[in-house]
Amino acid sequence: MFNATVQRIRTPAFKITKNCKSKDCHSVLYMIPHGRRFLSTSSCLYGKILPRKKPRVVHEIAGLEPITYADRMHFVPGLAKPRFPPWDRGWKDPSHYTSPKLEDMPLHKDKPCYMFNQRTNVLEGVRQALWLSKSVIIKGLPAQILALAEDPANQIENQDERVQDAIKNSRLWDTTEPRPPRERFCPSLLHRLLHLCDGLQVMRPELAKRILAEKYSLAATWRRGEDVFQVRGQNGLLLNSMTPVPVLAGEEQIKSTADQALETFYPIAPTIDLQRTHIYQEKNDTGFREGYPYPHAHTLFLMEMGNTPKLFPEQLRAKMVMFAFGNALARAQALYGKEPRVLEKPIVVQSVATNGRLFQFVVFQLNTTDLQSDSGVKNLVWVDEDQPLYGFAKVWPFIKKKVVKVPAGLSGYQPNTFKKFLALYLHGAA
Repeated sequence: MFNATVQRIRTPAFKITKNCKSKDCHSVLYMIPHGRRFLSTSSCLYGKILPRKKPRVVHEIAGLEPITYADRMHFVPGLAKPRFPPWDRGWKDPSHYTSPKLEDMPLHKDKPCYMFNQRTNVLEGVRQALWLSKSVIIKGLPAQILALAEDPANQIENQDERVQDAIKNSRLWDTTEPRPPRERFCPSLLHRLLHLCDGLQVMRPELAKRILAEKYSLAATWRRGEDVFQVRGQNGLLLNSMTPVPVLAGEEQIKSTADQALETFYPIAPTIDLQRTHIYQEKNDTGFREGYPYPHAHTLFLMEMGNTPKLFPEQLRAKMVMFAFGNALARAQALYGKEPRVLEKPIVVQSVATNGRLFQFVVFQLNTTDLQSDSGVKNLVWVDEDQPLYGFAKVWPFIKKKVVKVPAGLSGYQPNTFKKFLALYLHGAA
């Protein structure tokens, strides 16, 4: 009798292994020789799901009042269910809060707003960000920053050795695991590199007039064509300064942008992948109170870690452009007002993003707040993409067919990447 029972159980078990390859399904087979079933798995695969009951529709007849069982205080078959007016407690109870309709909310507007936040993953990447910010792209970093990177006077003592020690501290010496999680070593590496840059305060006293801000909330609103756009939300680390970042492009280069046409990606709409909402407030806020001693945004640091939505490098650079543009626009409207104009003194905001190995560099110069039309002066964006700081950082060597493909430790160090990182940090103080 027992053999017959096992035989009957083996038949559905064969079907489970044929349709499912997960560990939970294989655990069913482990229990079968003992005559037991793993019901938490088999019942989910072969259990019958009852259909959801449709709600009963109560028809109302004009001129007739339904007879309910409200007076009897209990259910009576054949009588209608009573409807009582909502009870007003006289105080706000969060557990019994009922949200009003969207049309009745005080911030409801007929014209929708398209929002860009830290979770936005735009389809067209940098091209879409350029159209939204009315900008023209220039490949590579500006000549002023490259000159700072090549100047030996701006380098740290034993720079390459100390940078490699910072990488080893974050990737090899800070954990006992064979591969530390990205959400651990990525911020650790960024803070160690910033700490190395802070060591130049003795040579550059202007570096002491800066501060790092975390979890600040940005809001910047503008109109592009007939649509309303907004950049808002928390984003990365912001290095603030008492003095603004020096302007990179001269007047002739700024005026020459009026003759350049913006790249389009028809038939894809520029609003694709942006959050569309009718409940919004046209707000412009840098995230800091008035009178803050460090009002100027210098450099925005973004980290692509494991606990955040995965972005491809193209989408990550678009996020850098949009949030650098948002910081510059919010500052411009705080200085010059909300009236669209060509700025007398452009505003420059830098951005650096990393996933712990690759670095992305963006420099944004806001030349105008007149963003509604495609004509006229445009903003400028310098982009230097996919700059590796190192090749591999292995706790154990990678061996394939008895050949060491990647040795243990740090390999493939690129000193030029940190030189650019340091040059962006020293910009405005050197």
